[in-house]
Amino acid sequence: MATGRTHRPATRSRGIPEATVARLPLYLRALTALSERSVPTVSSEELAAAAGVNSAKLRKDFSYLGSYGTRGVGYDVEYLVYQISRELGLTQDWPVVIVGIGNLGAALANYGGFASRGFRVAALIDADPAMAGKPVAGIPVQHTDELEKIISDNGVSIGVIATPAGAAQQVCDRLVAAGVTSILNFAPTVLSVPDGVDVRKVDLSIELQILAFHEQRKAGEELEADAAASAVAPVPPVGSATPASHGATGSAPGRKGPDGDVPAVMPA
Repeated sequence: MATGRTHRPATRSRGIPEATVARLPLYLRALTALSERSVPTVSSEELAAAAGVNSAKLRKDFSYLGSYGTRGVGYDVEYLVYQISRELGLTQDWPVVIVGIGNLGAALANYGGFASRGFRVAALIDADPAMAGKPVAGIPVQHTDELEKIISDNGVSIGVIATPAGAAQQVCDRLVAAGVTSILNFAPTVLSVPDGVDVRKVDLSIELQILAFHEQRKAGEELEADAAASAVAPVPPVGSATPASHGATGSAPGRKGPDGDVPAVMPA
């Protein structure tokens, strides 16, 4: 089976915009779900809704792949799965190393979605000598002293960094020097890499902070709406009695005389 070192997707050379590339995995996920349900074809509107984009954008994205669908029929699901998988480079084997086998690194190692999407965890690497040899997800952890040899022996071009922030840049530098050209960074820090090396950053705390901003804004809007509603005084219906009108007659509601309740308007 081919490895990631010798085969690379041709998206850049074919001029596919980065925004389109970022949406291709969304389409592939939706199409895979359709394929698993044995759905043969799908319209652009249905697929766009499943992927969370508008149909015009989807048709534009697929035009870069040379797929235009069939009027009145839609897109062939299986063919699109193959086409997008090929464009993303998922029809071949991509060996990956995960560096930093703490809670997050171990969770990533146990994630079953890598293998089904064309990624093979070739090695788990950690700086703690006590971790060496311990199996995680059935793979023995290796010490960072072996990092360069592991990358060379397995033809690794994709590295995942799940170390603490303070160690991430040093690990990144070693990965790049050993030949890794794509890095998925889970460490809460910005990595500096040379030209030709791609870095994708995943920061869960930042995503949560963005959600907190939106929650705070929604709460503020609700408070403003409540304040605006309470500032509008209710207008009594025309002709209804008011406390002032009772006062003008010299009588008060609930006042009793010797014969019972005093009427609001006394007869002349």
